[in-house]
Amino acid sequence: MTTRIVELRRGILKKNDELAAGLRQRFTAAGVLVVNLVSSPGTGKTALLERTLRDLRTRGLRVAALVGDLETDNDARRLAASGAPVRQINTHGICHLEAEMVGKHLEGWELGGLDYLFIENVGNLVCPSSYDLGERIRVVLLSVTEGEDKPLKYPTMFNSADAAVITKMDIAEPCGFDRALALKNINEIRPGIRVFETSAKTGSGMEEWLDYLVEERGLER
Repeated sequence: MTTRIVELRRGILKKNDELAAGLRQRFTAAGVLVVNLVSSPGTGKTALLERTLRDLRTRGLRVAALVGDLETDNDARRLAASGAPVRQINTHGICHLEAEMVGKHLEGWELGGLDYLFIENVGNLVCPSSYDLGERIRVVLLSVTEGEDKPLKYPTMFNSADAAVITKMDIAEPCGFDRALALKNINEIRPGIRVFETSAKTGSGMEEWLDYLVEERGLER
C-alpha cells in the first residue's frame, strides 16, 4: 500500500511539473512576471497583496491576481477594490493550488497586457511547497504574531522560496517579536535569501518590497 501511495504521488507531481513548465513558457513569452505568495492562514497575504496591487498600479504597472481559497470569494472581492483584474480559485477542500487550476483560470485573459500576475496560494506552509505553479518567484510570508521559529518548523517551504516577507511589523513590539532571532532562523534554512520587513497598514517597508519586484522584472527581461 505504501509503495502504491508513493507512486501515485510521484505521478501527480510529475503531471503538475509538466503543466507548470508549459505555464512558465507562456508567462515568459507574454513578458509577465508571476509571483506565488505562500504562508500560513492569517499571516496577512491578502493585506500585503492588496497594497502591492494598488501601489504598483500607482507606478503605472499592469497587475492582476489569482486568489486561492478552499471556499468563498471574500479575498478576491477585497483585492478587486484595488482596480486590478482578480479571479478566485476555490479548491473545495484541497490544501494547495495546482498548475492545472491556474491554467484553467487564465482562460480569456490577455497575458501580454500584464506586467505582473500574483498568485495568492491557499493558506498552508506544507502542501504548496511541492507544487510548482509556473511562477518566476516564490515568496514566503511570516507574521510577527506567528513566532520566530516558523522557518524551523516548515523548512521545506522556506528553503524553496526566493524571498521572504515579515508582515505586521507595526505590532512587532507588543507581540514580543524577536526580529534578530527570526532573521537568524530564516537564514539558517535559506542562507542569503532576501527578507523584507513590512506593514501593509502603515506602509513601512513597502517601497523596498516594490522596488524588489520592479528589479526582478527587469532581470527577467
